[in-house]
Amino acid sequence: MMRKSMISFGMILIGGMILGASAALHAAELTRVRGTIENVDANSLKVKSREGQDVTVQLKPGWAVTGVVAASVADIKPGDFVGIASQPTDNGVAGAIEVVIFPAAMKGTGEGDRPWDVKPNSSMTNATVANVVKSVNGPTLTLAFQGKEKKINIPEGTPIVTFAPATKDDVKPGAGVFIMGDSAGAERVVVGLHGIAPPM
Repeated sequence: MMRKSMISFGMILIGGMILGASAALHAAELTRVRGTIENVDANSLKVKSREGQDVTVQLKPGWAVTGVVAASVADIKPGDFVGIASQPTDNGVAGAIEVVIFPAAMKGTGEGDRPWDVKPNSSMTNATVANVVKSVNGPTLTLAFQGKEKKINIPEGTPIVTFAPATKDDVKPGAGVFIMGDSAGAERVVVGLHGIAPPM
């Protein structure tokens, strides 16, 4: 029971860090690194970034790790809480770039809509799925947050993941990672499990 509670607490922390802007930190103070681990030591990771750059990420004392695993659009149901990065489209309905399905214990984490840097003009929306409508281009979700609504279409092939327990043994060369930290370093590493690249 204690281990389960610790896992849930850790996932709430990572949800707040990744997909919810902290009131104590402004976006300009945060650095996000997406890529593949090349080397690991006790205090840092060497990462080949998505852009092809070699990046050294300093790790804060006591750093922790959370995993992500593959999910599918069939796993998304009304009432679920999700984090979706999306971009505007010509038809007025945002198009999803990636989707994170939150575990039930994390519902409400970082609720809202904010700019995101995964692609130009992208935003991150953390919200409850109010409705799912099937369409030829993939399902369109109506997301409800803070008294507002936003429609996002999920095209076929959009990466969809959910959080899962992981250990520092999973943080190894070849693993895909997403890391967000400040000038003092990072306190948590999000690592893809079973060959998954964190799409955040």
